[in-house]
Amino acid sequence: MKTVRNNKSVTSFLNNVEHPKRREDSFEILELMKEVTGEKPAMWGDSIIGFGSYEYKYASGREGEWMLVGFSPRKQNLTLYIMDGFDGYTDLLGKLGKYKNGKACL
Repeated sequence: MKTVRNNKSVTSFLNNVEHPKRREDSFEILELMKEVTGEKPAMWGDSIIGFGSYEYKYASGREGEWMLVGFSPRKQNLTLYIMDGFDGYTDLLGKLGKYKNGKACL
């Protein structure tokens, strides 16, 4: 897996986000996620900031480590990653306005 936790600087990464509003929003999300999770942020790969981690092992024997929550200021949109999924958050999602989501990303 190429997206693994590393020691790259979260602050440097966010300072290089081109879109000013996305950069500003990213720093706010960074602070919110630190507060809510109680975890320190870490870079995962080149473009995801993650908080906390868990180990997994598939029946096939493949195993790895992944973040509990995270986000990425992509060129088109900010993406939030909630590994537990969004099934229990229908009411909150209804308050967001326009969005797209998958099983664990918003």
